[in-house]
Amino acid sequence: MQIQKSFEKKEAEVGTLYLVATPIGNLEDMTYRAVRMLRECELIAAEDTRQTRKLLTHFEIVPQKLFSYHEHNKAASGPELIRYIIEGKNLALVSDAGLPAVSDPGSDLVKLAIEAGIPVVPVPGANAALSALIVSGLSTERFTFAGFLSRENKDRRIALESLGRLEGTLLFYESPHRVIKTLEAMLESWGPRKAVLARELTKRHEEIARGTLAELLAFLNEHPPIGEYCIAVEGESAEQAQERKDAWWQELDLEKHVVYYEEQKMLSRKEAMKKVAADRGLSKRDVYNALLD
Repeated sequence: MQIQKSFEKKEAEVGTLYLVATPIGNLEDMTYRAVRMLRECELIAAEDTRQTRKLLTHFEIVPQKLFSYHEHNKAASGPELIRYIIEGKNLALVSDAGLPAVSDPGSDLVKLAIEAGIPVVPVPGANAALSALIVSGLSTERFTFAGFLSRENKDRRIALESLGRLEGTLLFYESPHRVIKTLEAMLESWGPRKAVLARELTKRHEEIARGTLAELLAFLNEHPPIGEYCIAVEGESAEQAQERKDAWWQELDLEKHVVYYEEQKMLSRKEAMKKVAADRGLSKRDVYNALLD
């Protein structure tokens, strides 16, 4: 077990890993604290140093040392960055936009830092998925962030079947090249649920489209996809959940239905047959006789 108290004086002179949020479009969303941390940290690690240099230039920040850290070099760069922090340097990690470590290789650096006993401190700010959620009009009481779905049809279908059983709002990221295929897969798996497409959030051409999955597909057919998208989809309703729970056994024959209650619910043979009879609207004798046959 590990307890981190970042604002207490550290016994060892190790540095700190700061996860610094950056704007998702509008530069005015940069926080005062984020600007200060980028000025004060000896090291900055960025997913795309070209993008980060534009941000630093806008806020007149001259980095002491700027590193490239992304999906393709993280195996080599990660341990090197950890070594610098252990030596006493403070590192600010940023992504191209939003919170680092969310659908981002920064999560791997966080794991390395924790394993090395390095304090990890969040510097919160803009986030595309949560921004889309709060303007969606869908439930915000419970939500699941699923990021990017798999490109493989089978894996995507399995993921959608699992996610489709959740009651909270579902949040996804998608590229303009795949958004139509993703919406089609959602419609096929979930039916005409309410959904929201959001792009260019906080930017000049911000666009938020609300409707059913079918209506959003029709919209994209008339307005070809441009830019990265956030997709928010309503979760399974209580009624849908109950219908699914009531019908789960219909794919099983009587024997497998009884075995399910015996093995999964740890019921006796007699109790299992009683449950099966109740599920199927049969008498216990009907179930018993069918199993004998």
